[in-house]
Amino acid sequence: MSADTMPGPLSAVPLRPRSVARRRVVDRLVTSLAWLAAAFGVFIMGWIVVTVVGRGIGAINWAFFTQSPPAGADLGGGLGPCIVGTIVLTGFAAVIGIPIGFFGAVYLSEFGRTGRIATAIRTITNVVLGVPSIIAGLFAYAILVKPLHHYSGFAGSVALAFIMLPVMTRAAEDVLNLVPNELRESALAMGAPRWRATLGVIVRSARAGLITSTILAVVRVAGETAPLLFTALSSPYWLNGLFGPSGFFGGPVANLTKTIYDYSTSPYQHLQQLAWGGALVIIVAVLGTNVLVRLVFQRGK
Repeated sequence: MSADTMPGPLSAVPLRPRSVARRRVVDRLVTSLAWLAAAFGVFIMGWIVVTVVGRGIGAINWAFFTQSPPAGADLGGGLGPCIVGTIVLTGFAAVIGIPIGFFGAVYLSEFGRTGRIATAIRTITNVVLGVPSIIAGLFAYAILVKPLHHYSGFAGSVALAFIMLPVMTRAAEDVLNLVPNELRESALAMGAPRWRATLGVIVRSARAGLITSTILAVVRVAGETAPLLFTALSSPYWLNGLFGPSGFFGGPVANLTKTIYDYSTSPYQHLQQLAWGGALVIIVAVLGTNVLVRLVFQRGK
């Protein structure tokens, strides 16, 4: 091939001029669609919140938080045992899932990196993130409920921890990856062991994001119902100790989500009112926790 027939450099290829007006139209169109999508999402969320507040505020009183659920057509009562049971179930699930997820994220971000084990863990975590929550309930049922021949709050917490674990791991790993490598290099250059540099420098620098990841994991399971159907089930009684028919390890534990499901499908209007009140409590707890975390850990505070 002669020099005259050789293709010229890329810069010599004439570029097709792009219309400035067309670019502006496309930019405005995409921006408008983004604003419409955001406004639609905010509208739906606001609609849900307003509906729940309007229907559930009438059930909120002192008895709602202190009395046991009514039976059938009985008037009065509250959801006190359900609120306490939900707090205990979620708290115990956090005790199981959060530490494991945190140290798993530390391993993936600081030690495993791109190794085969770390890659396998990330793949499994991503798969578990997409698994329906009812599968977690079946898993806990198979290993804890069926062999022991009774439901328990512990089985419910294990199911919730199974859902919480991949959320905490992935969120915490993303937060740790945002820490500049200069901090790692500086800590190691000063002679600090790898574990001390990780926990004393890297984790401390990312503590605000790690706490946010923890809140996200807890909020993820706060409103779960399906796993509890196979594990903790529900109970109208107050949680009484660890063992025994109404204990955390010994029998079914009252919780808000299962009670809301039962009462919302009841033909009695006062039970439906309590169900709306329970939904309001969950929404206020979830939204309040998110807002509180953002206020406490906002930049510069």
